[in-house]
Amino acid sequence: MRAHLQRIATLLRTLDADVVALQEIDERSRWAGNFDQVAYLQDHGGFEHALFGRTTLREGIFNLSYGNAFLSRHPLLEGEAVTFGRKTVGEKGFLFAEAKVGKRTVPLLNLHLNYRSRASRLDQVGQVFRYLEKQHNTRAPHWSVAPLVCGDFNTARHDGDATSSLLHELKYFGDYSLLPAGGNTFPSPLPTRALDFVMVPAGIQVERSEVVRSWLSDHRPVLVELTLPNA
Repeated sequence: MRAHLQRIATLLRTLDADVVALQEIDERSRWAGNFDQVAYLQDHGGFEHALFGRTTLREGIFNLSYGNAFLSRHPLLEGEAVTFGRKTVGEKGFLFAEAKVGKRTVPLLNLHLNYRSRASRLDQVGQVFRYLEKQHNTRAPHWSVAPLVCGDFNTARHDGDATSSLLHELKYFGDYSLLPAGGNTFPSPLPTRALDFVMVPAGIQVERSEVVRSWLSDHRPVLVELTLPNA
């Protein structure tokens, strides 16, 4: 497990990533060696800052603790994890944080949606938007841009499901771009579906976006290079 995580850390260094969003990463779970994978990647990837948001917790001999995380070369502020339900195995949720990039404050949300049920995904999208709306009402004066949203949507970009629904809801904050423009992410060896996206608000210039050719997870990573507005 540690050797595999070392390969992931090497990839993150090669990509020269400033901020990394991870889904379904173990904090301390028996099935994954009972060690903190976020701390391991932070150390071996050379990231000064990290934030973990638990979505699943189970005590006992078959203990589980996993969720979403950010790794960052910039300070992370105002972190909060939200779960969509109360299952002890397989629960999904999202992690919110504010990244301090120079004098700019960038709100970030990293989500992982249900993979089985369209109805559940749409309900989860509603929870995400209501959370962001509440944050916007209190925190917007401190933000340099509208929230940047990314993660595993477990559905494509087509109408009538979670990806298109959240993209529509985010218009409350202004125009958004859905990235990458093309390329499939799942399953990683021979991907046939695009399930992983980054939603970028107006005011951030997109330099490039791509699906990275990698087999280190069941999903291929999405790389987006952005330029923030001047402070």
